[in-house]
Amino acid sequence: MRRRELLKYLSILPAGGLITSYVHANPLLSTEKQPVSRELFKELGVRTFINAAGTYTAMTGSLMRPEVLDAINYSAADFCMLDELQDKVGEKIAGLVRAESAVVTAGCFSAMTLGLAGILTGLDEEKATQLPHLAGTNMKSEVICQKGHDIVYTHALKNTGCKIVMIETSEELEKAISERTAMLFFLNVQADRGQISHEEWVAIGKKHQIPTMIDIAADVPPVSNLWKFHDMGFDLVCVSGGKAMRGPQSAGLLMGRKAFVQAARLHMPPRGFNIGRGMKVNKEEILGMYVALEKFINLDHEREWETQQRQVDIMAMAAKSIDGVSTEVKVPELGNVTPTLHITWNPDKVKISGKELQQRLRDGSPSIEVGGSEETSVTVTAWMLKPGQEKVVAKRLREELSAAV
Repeated sequence: MRRRELLKYLSILPAGGLITSYVHANPLLSTEKQPVSRELFKELGVRTFINAAGTYTAMTGSLMRPEVLDAINYSAADFCMLDELQDKVGEKIAGLVRAESAVVTAGCFSAMTLGLAGILTGLDEEKATQLPHLAGTNMKSEVICQKGHDIVYTHALKNTGCKIVMIETSEELEKAISERTAMLFFLNVQADRGQISHEEWVAIGKKHQIPTMIDIAADVPPVSNLWKFHDMGFDLVCVSGGKAMRGPQSAGLLMGRKAFVQAARLHMPPRGFNIGRGMKVNKEEILGMYVALEKFINLDHEREWETQQRQVDIMAMAAKSIDGVSTEVKVPELGNVTPTLHITWNPDKVKISGKELQQRLRDGSPSIEVGGSEETSVTVTAWMLKPGQEKVVAKRLREELSAAV
């Protein structure tokens, strides 16, 4: 309907029925939830499965809680200014995680890129337009990282144009620091693979007045990690939102010093003169992430743990009922800290490889994904299971293992 036709249409409607009639004529303006009747996964031929593996990006992370979906649906019905929403939500999130400032990002990877970009440019728009081309500018160009912390995700830092300088000891760190050093980067999930501790890393950064950043992408639970590293003195903390917090899979958080977070936002949409334009977060994800964080912090985490332990115990009982099969529950110290069931078997008694078992569970009905497999073992977790699915997984494990005897 053209503007002129719309005005004519509105002028002939009775005043009392104008809004109602117009909304009914334009269902996109209705705030009522529209029923979802299409089974799109089936239409498209996309396999769905029971997730007994964990919060893997390839497996689409986690399932959002009803409160998060409510926030997404609510925010989809109205417009707002993106920066204002980030301002207000950022204030709330900062209060929840005990940081000076915070912003919702397009995942942990983008939080790393944006955080470093903010450190490099401050609030200088001209500098922001120059990234990732640092040659010939007066911007710093190096990030120092421990060799044990060098995994593929450091590419998020290289996106700014910076070079990664690898060191191993505190002495090497001191020698590597120069006028080119922009930041010291720490990867929490591999803290045990580096020779320098969190505390020493922060202390050296403060000694030389160099900002420190820590990646804790998959390091909640425990919930205390959301504020632990601010208290420790890290200047920026980056975390995924679509894992244990069960926010939108494409959302994350950049938290820390106000000056750095504000500068990072210079590189975020709605601004388009920067390297972060493609790292867009919509209003639905921003509110969904906020509600997910709020919900996660206020969970009864002890009860959640006990529930997962009971579910793991049910799967363990089923597996070890087969002669030659044994189980053990382990809890990783770093990353994906959840009861993890390791199922192993004697190959002389159970004639199947871990890969074969993994594939049979995947190909079965319902399809089930496990956390990983070795020659005579698979791993299983419960934290992404829906209530009752642990019994389905237990049954299928018992069926496939007994068939291999």
